[in-house]
Amino acid sequence: MSDCECNALSAKELAQRRTLWVLLGINGAMFVIEAVTGWWAQSTALLADSLDMLADATVYSLSLYAVGRAAGVKVRAARLSGWLQVALAVLVLIDGVRRFLAGQSPEPAWMVAIGLLALGSNVTCLLLIAKHRKEEIHMRASWIFSKNDVIANLGVIGAGFLVSLTGSAWPDLLVGLLVAAVVLRGGMAILRDREAD
Repeated sequence: MSDCECNALSAKELAQRRTLWVLLGINGAMFVIEAVTGWWAQSTALLADSLDMLADATVYSLSLYAVGRAAGVKVRAARLSGWLQVALAVLVLIDGVRRFLAGQSPEPAWMVAIGLLALGSNVTCLLLIAKHRKEEIHMRASWIFSKNDVIANLGVIGAGFLVSLTGSAWPDLLVGLLVAAVVLRGGMAILRDREAD
């Protein structure tokens, strides 16, 4: 049997594709916004969240590829997305250590503003993917990523307020590392989840 049953996509699969295209667009745009702002504002937390957005956009692309294909393709797409999340967590950790050693101080106002924009984007994604969260593994993986994004955004916003109140870069660094931990946990959850299918 072929890995693709693309000629006969069901209504459910077409709905999955539409949802994933919207999620991909939102995450791709937010990756660019957060990466540029994170670099300019010298924020580990924003950069970590931008890399999370990039990983999510990649995951949504893999999920789009998996829609309408055989179960083996869906499991392989989910497995790859899980490993991408694990790799992302390691990159964030390395960047956090680098910024700590360089002694860079972030811009808290930008952290809060972009964190709020990202939160709104990710709540939208979470609402869109919610109806698919109990479907095949590639859609469950997308649900996990969207939940993690909302948690990460709240952390970025909180870190921005704490940096502003304390004048210290520590909250930014700690939230960046916590985002890495959330991302790592999500990646591991997806790698475990694939065993169930």
